[in-house]
Order: sequence, then C-alpha cells, then structure tokens
Amino acid sequence: KDPNNIMENATEWMTDFSDIESKFSFRTIEEPEDDLCYIVPGQPETIKECNFNPDTKTFIVIHGWTVTGMFESWVPKLVTALYDREPTANVIVVDWLSRAQQHYPTSAAYTKLVGRDVAKFVNWLQAEIDYPWERLHLLGYSLGAHVAGIAGLLTKHKVNRITGMDPAGPSFEYADAQSTLSPDDALFVDVLHTNTRGSPDRSIGIQRPVGHIDIYPNGGTFQPGCDLQNTVLMVATSGLRNMDQIVKCSHERSIHLFIDSLLNQEQESMAYHCSSKDSFNKGMCLSCRKNRCNKVGYGVNKIRTRRSSKMYMKTRDVMPYKVFHYQVKVHFFGKTKLSYTDQPMKISLYGIHGEKENIPYIMPALNTNTTMSFLLTTDTDIGELLMVKLLWEKDTLISWPWWNPDTFHIRKLRIKSGERQSKIIFSAKEGEFSYLSRGGEAAVFVKEKETQSSRKNQRLHKLKMHGSSFKQSTE
Repeated sequence: KDPNNIMENATEWMTDFSDIESKFSFRTIEEPEDDLCYIVPGQPETIKECNFNPDTKTFIVIHGWTVTGMFESWVPKLVTALYDREPTANVIVVDWLSRAQQHYPTSAAYTKLVGRDVAKFVNWLQAEIDYPWERLHLLGYSLGAHVAGIAGLLTKHKVNRITGMDPAGPSFEYADAQSTLSPDDALFVDVLHTNTRGSPDRSIGIQRPVGHIDIYPNGGTFQPGCDLQNTVLMVATSGLRNMDQIVKCSHERSIHLFIDSLLNQEQESMAYHCSSKDSFNKGMCLSCRKNRCNKVGYGVNKIRTRRSSKMYMKTRDVMPYKVFHYQVKVHFFGKTKLSYTDQPMKISLYGIHGEKENIPYIMPALNTNTTMSFLLTTDTDIGELLMVKLLWEKDTLISWPWWNPDTFHIRKLRIKSGERQSKIIFSAKEGEFSYLSRGGEAAVFVKEKETQSSRKNQRLHKLKMHGSSFKQSTE
C-alpha cells in the first residue's frame, strides 16, 4: 500500500464508524452505576435520547485494564463526584471492557484502537452539534490514561484538558509520545502518579512525567494506608470481594485523590514544585513564588510550561487527604561532639486555631554543630504558629536512672508554612537556649515577638535616615 495513503484517508477513517468497538455510556446522577443510555457515533438521535446537554462541559471517563471484565467500584464514585461538583455536566463513561480484559500486553496494545474510537466519537459529537472543544475534559485511569492521550492526539482540535490518573507503566515507560499520554495531547494535561514502586517499566504506574504538571503524592511510589496491615483488615471486614481494591490500593489512590478534590473544595490539597523527592522531604520546596505550588486535582491552575513541572505533596491515608506542610530548620549546638542516626522525636505545634501534639518524626541524623532541615506535616489546621515543642524520645535499651543523657543546645527554630507561605522564627522559651536531651523534657520554643518584616522595616528606615554604613566608612 502507498504509505502516503494514510493521510489521504485520514478523514475517511475518521468518519467510518463501523469498526468502533468501544461503547459510550451517558451516566446520570440518579443511576451512576448503570449504562441506561448509549450515545452511538453516526446516530445523532442518540445525543437527544440520552439528554446530552450541549450548553455545558463534558467529562469522558476511561477505565483501565480489568481482570474481571467488569467496571470497578471507583467508576460510579467518580461519576457521582463529578456531578456533585458540576451538576449540569455530561458524564460519559467509555466501555472498552472486552479489550481491557485480555492479557496485559494485549490490552496495552489495544489502547491505540480504543484511543481511535474515542477520537472518532469526540470528533463526531463535536461536528454533529457544533460542541465547543474547550468544554471537553478526558479523565483516564491506568491504561485509560494512555487511551485519553491517543484520543487527544487524533482529535481534529485539541481538547481542553486530560487528567491522567496513575498512567500505566509496563509497555509505556519507554514508549514514544504518540503511544502514550503526553503534554501535546490536550491544551492542558495534569497527571497524578501514585504507584511507581519498582524499576522502570516494571512499576504499575509510569514513573516519568507525561503532562504539563505531574504530581507525585507521598513521593509517588506508594500511598499511606495501603500497607499489609490494612490489607488484612480489609479482607477481615469485607471479605475477598474487594480484593481488587487491595491489590490496586496505591494505583487507585490517584482516582480517590481526584474525587477528593471534587468533593472537598474547602480542603484543597497543595503540591509543590521540587527537583527531587529527597529535597521535598527535607522541606526545601515549600515556595509558591513563580507558580511553584499548585492546587491538586480538579481545581488545578492550568499552568503550561515547556518542560513538565514535577510536584510533590504529602497526604493522609483517608479522605479528605489534605495535610499542612511545614519546613523546620534547626541548628544543634553542643559542648561535646555527638552523632546519632534515626532518632525518634515527637513534635508538638500550637497555633491560633488549635494544636497538634506529638507528631512522630524520625530524625535521620543528629549531629553537633549542624543545621537540619526537615518536612513536618499535620492534618489539623492550627492557623498561625505560636509555640513549638521538641521531644527526643528515650531509647528503650538504656534507661538507667544514673545515666547522664546526651544534650543538644538549640537557640532558634525557623519554620516555613507551605499553605500559609509564612516564615516564623521561634526562640527558646526561657534563656538563650532550650535543651534537648534523650528521654528528657521537651524543648520549648515561642514565636519571636518581633517579626522579620518589622526588623527589615527598621533596617530600611535606618538606611533612609543615615545612608548605608558602607558609605560612611569610605568618607
């Protein structure tokens, strides 16, 4: 065949609906679980029959690989949450179950055909009722994220947004942009990576960034609450029927984080741009300057950069997932040279709205005359910080009463809040230093009366009045 033929026939294959195997179910808020009405490409009457609303936005939900050949329990949950946030919207669920229940490599290869089905559907719907492209939002999970990408690549015009929920890794980690979700597939592509454990192409979720914004909650490898204890608990409480949830707990968390963003608008999670997971865990990346932070999920600010922005966040293990992020910087002074690793701490924060006591934190290193920076999170909104307590838990092995514990001297704590974007200096509550000793009392720090800004203003005032001291000394 003539290789150039493919372009000549481009319009032809786009209008041939005979080979479409995927079904497009228009779901309603009343019956989010059931496929009661299908919109069929080439049959314009089905658009009206299903009560498609041409004046509002449309969400197209695309599932992933399935072992059972049935829709998973997250589908109606997501449909309901979308209607909860956008009551007049159209929610269409793509059914490609027959192709999605093959051996994984076979289903992975089918994403090309399913993507083509979805593109044909979208092109046809748009042409049929002159539907605005900017109202289309595709949401794909796992293999479905790549289906959304391929569909976005093949539509006549770019759709407004694609959200990739933990796009599948195997067969895609090293594939080209045409075969995977990529930033070119929509005006804006946002991606949540929640299950990237293991070596590349072996991990369930794709590890590399594939959107304009790629968010890696809890580092992206594995999610809290998805460990074995919880698994055993789930089997005990709900039997094996939820086995799919258990195996896919971290993978599926991507969807639940998005659902959370739809339902809990007043508790929007924030993510922060960072070069690496390690820097983020040291609290180094809590800046919101120059679009370095963003809302997670539905309410994201659509910032398009040439290169993908990798963002990180911590979450709780249950919905609402939001936590508040703090960077704590502390310098340890000491009379003698001390060096420890992995020390258990308990940190208590007291603020205007409330407090959170005894947040456990394992200090990776504790050395004399070094400054440590670390990330602390809490799910309580304590408001502006007023007081901080630092407790070094005692070692269970050594607790002789006559044993003289090692002590560090701490003069100040510097704390930056990610959510409030404030930087506050705390001083020892009594005297110049607070003392931190293993198994001892908590070291207490209070907010300095004079904030940095007032001090800065004083300096500026001085400069205005007297000129800089540099000038004076040169005269």
